[in-house]
Amino acid sequence: MRCSVLVLCIAALCAAPVHAQDSAEALRQDIRAVRQTLQAMEQRLDALERAEGRPSTSPPEVVAVAPTAIAPTAIAPAATLSQAASASVPGTGQAILPPRDSVADPSSAASRPDSAAGPTDPELKGFFAIPNTDTLIRIGGYAKLDAIADARAAGDEDQFVTSSIPVGSAHRDASNFNLHAKQTRFSFEARRPTSRGNLRFYLENDFFGSSDGYQFRLRHAYGQLGNTYAGYGYSSFMDADSLPDTLDFAGPGGAGYLLVAGIHHSFGLGKGNTLTVAAEDPDSQLAGTTDDAIAVNRLPDVTLTARMERDWGHLQLGAVARSLGYDGDQRDDRRFGGGAQLSGSASVGERDLLLFGLLGGKGLGRYTADLTGSGLDAVIGMDGRLHALSLQGGFVGYTHYWSPMWRSNLIYGQLTMARNAALAADAFRQSRYGVFNLIWSPAPSWTMGMELLYGQLEQQDGQRGDTMRLQGSLQYNFIK
Repeated sequence: MRCSVLVLCIAALCAAPVHAQDSAEALRQDIRAVRQTLQAMEQRLDALERAEGRPSTSPPEVVAVAPTAIAPTAIAPAATLSQAASASVPGTGQAILPPRDSVADPSSAASRPDSAAGPTDPELKGFFAIPNTDTLIRIGGYAKLDAIADARAAGDEDQFVTSSIPVGSAHRDASNFNLHAKQTRFSFEARRPTSRGNLRFYLENDFFGSSDGYQFRLRHAYGQLGNTYAGYGYSSFMDADSLPDTLDFAGPGGAGYLLVAGIHHSFGLGKGNTLTVAAEDPDSQLAGTTDDAIAVNRLPDVTLTARMERDWGHLQLGAVARSLGYDGDQRDDRRFGGGAQLSGSASVGERDLLLFGLLGGKGLGRYTADLTGSGLDAVIGMDGRLHALSLQGGFVGYTHYWSPMWRSNLIYGQLTMARNAALAADAFRQSRYGVFNLIWSPAPSWTMGMELLYGQLEQQDGQRGDTMRLQGSLQYNFIK
């Protein structure tokens, strides 16, 4: 009996799953623990046999096994462990777009149908499980230092916003040097499978909350169950996957860009095609307002977005409809506005990438990178009528990989607003944006580079101002 019990114990211990250890010494400790357990069981068996009046039999011979004999099977390859961990993360393996690198990495925060993986993080690395739950969490972000030298005043010293370039200022020709780490970012993400689809919670912050300090600023805070999103983050009108790879935080002024509270739902149409309907927080940003006039918002902004994803890239067509209005003591007025954006990406050769975006409409200023928050959706005329401002713009960017560690980006963008007599003479008329950079990533978690930027701003009265900026960056990613 004793022999059979011991044999069964040894067989059970050998059949139990052996977890990978950090060293051979840890394996030796496990073997010693197994031996101690067998000795304790042997002593208990002797005691039971003596209590039953049975003669004690000699224990079976136990053959010691050298640690090196089991080490190859005890230690799982690192790649196998990584694949096993990633396979349990909801959304892994669903990325369709070709993988790409990005300094600011807007794609990682973007909402996707069923919380699928994106092109900058196709394997969803860095998740770990909360014990006794189906929830996996990840803490991410990066630390980034920017060194900025302006040949002339740029308006915004921390990011290159072409609409803020001074025109006609007495200090326009003053050069400036700036060093800051405001783009440093922190993110928290949780995922779990449910009977209604994958559940995702995403939270992200940076330090661009103030122009003269490091105030913590909310960038994203949303939840998504299956294909239904609710919270604060990217507008569904914008296309995060089309934004070019720049060291500068702002990017081209002619790109669609807006962080907003909203709710949207995506309908899968098969073969990588989706249709998304959204209702988002409205904000009539008006120019020419008087002291007795206030902007009013009676309806949410409504967007409709069609998207096609393939292994060569993607195309996205988005449209937004808006209700703009104001209320004054003497008069009030309402206008409908809106516009459309066509954007996408396309792989060129083995690793190169073409990115683009084109937009246009009336009352669309809030949805552009250059004019959001500038009060240029519409203007109140001298007659009290509200005029939605017409604009069009876009950008094109090309990413070239010199080698797996070196890449460059060449980008051009432009945004143009129609002339309007009701606007002030120094109001925005047109901006141009150009970038060339060289980026080195010797390791996934370490990126540095240099970037040359050019910007030009033209006002409604025809006056212009321009500047050039040289920016160097050093960035450490937490989980790449």
